[in-house]
Amino acid sequence: MSYFDTASAAPLHPVARQALLAALDEGWADPARLYREGRRARLLLDAAREAAADAVGCRPDELVFTPSGTRAVHTGVSGAMAGRRRTGRQVVVSAVEHSSVLHAAEAYERVTVGVDRSGRVAAADFAAALRADTALACLQSANHEVGTVQPVAEAAALCRAAGVPLLVDAAQSLGWGRVEGEWSLLTASAHKWGGPSGVGLLVVRKGTRFAPQGPADERESGRAPGFENLPAIVAAAASLRAVREEAAREAVRLTALVDLIRSRVPRVVPDVEVVGHGTLRLPHLVTFSCLYVDGEALLTGLDRAGFSVSSGSSCTSSTLTPSHVLKAMGVLSEGNVRVSLPPGTAAEDVERFLAVLPGVVAEVRSALGAPSAASAGPGRQGGREPRESALVVDSLGKLCPIPVIDLARVIDDVPVGGLVTVLSDDEAARLDIPAWCEMRAHDYLGERPAEHGTAYTVRRRA
Repeated sequence: MSYFDTASAAPLHPVARQALLAALDEGWADPARLYREGRRARLLLDAAREAAADAVGCRPDELVFTPSGTRAVHTGVSGAMAGRRRTGRQVVVSAVEHSSVLHAAEAYERVTVGVDRSGRVAAADFAAALRADTALACLQSANHEVGTVQPVAEAAALCRAAGVPLLVDAAQSLGWGRVEGEWSLLTASAHKWGGPSGVGLLVVRKGTRFAPQGPADERESGRAPGFENLPAIVAAAASLRAVREEAAREAVRLTALVDLIRSRVPRVVPDVEVVGHGTLRLPHLVTFSCLYVDGEALLTGLDRAGFSVSSGSSCTSSTLTPSHVLKAMGVLSEGNVRVSLPPGTAAEDVERFLAVLPGVVAEVRSALGAPSAASAGPGRQGGREPRESALVVDSLGKLCPIPVIDLARVIDDVPVGGLVTVLSDDEAARLDIPAWCEMRAHDYLGERPAEHGTAYTVRRRA
């Protein structure tokens, strides 16, 4: 079985395992106590904090350990907002932030800055959203779904000039290197770089107004109440140091493997859109979407073939809505696959994935009755004569990719310049029908409310 979902959780690094087992024997006591066992635990905690601070590029007294990355985000946002409550209640975020950041910002006046089709924020747009009552800005270092690296250093400089602290979610990138720039707060999660789950980092740089919210406690500067999970903290810090030592070498190797996937998938699988920035991206992550494919069926097929990957398609989500990241980018969401390679991934495993993928996609498309690539291009009528100048397709009650497949089946039934209107109540159609038009070189004319669902209108081009 090849595990290709390290962006969700990286396999436990061998150094983390060794440190965890050793700390279970040596770090079980209360580090706040003055007796021998407590002093020993305190030494382990201080050493872990110094190692983590060195990796981040901050002072040890600026960094605290939290029970998770999500907890670090919520503590960071609420503490920064409380510390600047006299400034205002506005929080500026990018449209592709991790859900933990978006949820934390919901308690305030959230202003969202859009991204381009690669998922990247324009620093100038980010700065333009700052106002006199902006208390905090949040920008991820790199996106968790498509791997696009954000202009953090530039955004941080603009935020500092405006007097607004910037919180950086560095969960996906910290294992690869420091986050540069004059940011004010930073969060991360150990299980993203090969540490144990249940350990997060929160950094609040000196000079940043911060008022911890929630239960009062003396531990971790009052920012993470409760007894420290010292063995996990020690393992997290040790593994962060270890992966950093390997990062430069692995980045070169994994970048080459990701480049192979990015270039070959569109050649061996018809009707695929590779998403995310082509060069400004994490070295181990690639995402692509397959037209006329059900995401859950695709992931299940790949799992049977021996590959663990993830997806942002709505059919793989409990909410049945497409990924907010793909939605913000305006790209195809159906049949979405995220491949994130763990360190040590063998080239042979990637080659095997590329050999298996076309058959799995073809099997899913066949089961859905999707049109073939040869018969679905613009101007190909397959011997059919156009019958109507306008058609309405009722896809109500059907989940994507079915509304898109229904559209593809009838587009040749109208003449060039003719209209097809698709009725759909699936949220994913709002993304996937325009994306289909772009891939198929037809004109998307927009949407309008219908008696039931939404009507999406397409004009056929030659």
